[in-house]
Amino acid sequence: MEPKDYDAIFLASFGGPEGQEDVIPFLRNVTRGRGIPDERLEEVATHYRANGGISPINAQNRALKAALEAELESRGIDLPVLWGNRNWDPYIPETLQEAYDAGHRRLLAVSTSAYSSYSSCRQYREDFGMALEQTGLTGKLEVDKVRQYFDHPGFVAPFTEGLTEGLAAVRGKLQASGTEGAVDAAGQDPDARDVHVLFCTHSIPTADAEASGPRNREFAESSAYVAQHLAVATNIMETIAEADTEWSLVYQSRSGSPQTPWLEPDVNDKLAELAADGIKGVVLVPLGFVSDHMEVIWDLDTEAMDTAKELGMAAARIPTPGIHDKFVAGLVDLVRERTVKDHIADRPALTGLGPWYDVCTPGCCANRRGAKPTIAGSDEADLSVGGR
Repeated sequence: MEPKDYDAIFLASFGGPEGQEDVIPFLRNVTRGRGIPDERLEEVATHYRANGGISPINAQNRALKAALEAELESRGIDLPVLWGNRNWDPYIPETLQEAYDAGHRRLLAVSTSAYSSYSSCRQYREDFGMALEQTGLTGKLEVDKVRQYFDHPGFVAPFTEGLTEGLAAVRGKLQASGTEGAVDAAGQDPDARDVHVLFCTHSIPTADAEASGPRNREFAESSAYVAQHLAVATNIMETIAEADTEWSLVYQSRSGSPQTPWLEPDVNDKLAELAADGIKGVVLVPLGFVSDHMEVIWDLDTEAMDTAKELGMAAARIPTPGIHDKFVAGLVDLVRERTVKDHIADRPALTGLGPWYDVCTPGCCANRRGAKPTIAGSDEADLSVGGR
């Protein structure tokens, strides 16, 4: 897409409850249209209840918004940062209406999801498309979206740094316990690789995985979503000092009907398999996540770490990008790719899959439940309302 003059940046995220009374209404929003009774929602609310009914994601988005504002100001870029969520206050439609009332007419969206799938890309495009129709702003307010940034250096660098520290931490734990395999790469016996790296991401239905990405490209595992994760993990492992450490891509946080196939293996199942194979330590890399929200602090920090402990494995979970300075700077660079003022022509990508697209092509990450209005797409069958 050609650069444009934008009025503001729109930070779009998932949202989360901020108190015990918010939990069930929030989960109703997340599962809207699926007919799930409150009794079942209460069963899946356990991890929120255990944390006071508060998801950390809203606080993390406030911190990211502030960090983006500071980075923009430091570069002399005069673009306000707005914030809206899919499932909790502040909601996307209300923020769009406030933007229009404040005089904004052209917004550039940045979502807190780096990869390509229905839930991590197209659904955000639908959120904006439907919000424009709901508010009556279709044709009055233009919304575009930056490219998916799974292989942008700003997103990848924090994981690379964290993995180096995580490996050192696990080997330190092994050394403290007198376990073999505690030495670093320089002195390690190549036949005693007792530490394994697990790159963790959100599981999705296999049908959604197969529908991810543009229809005119072929991907590893027949899935752009899987291929992107594998490509980024490969890049990270090729970059670190202990490049010969073995690693796997694993999944977490699956939901829905047990009869519906989802991406596997589950992180806990893989931990049990590794322990049975004699692996003594693991580093968990939350590769699919931008910040330490509930799926990270519950599914990894609680459940996966408990599993590792029960199996007698030394384990460490490295941080997500959060407000890492390289990540924040990278998001601003993604904005600058799209602006006329302060424009940069460079579009860095660390894998052969990128740089990804400014405008999604027909059928990309298709909604298998039916067409909805979208932005930032060229698919007329999906009733696109923006992103020329």
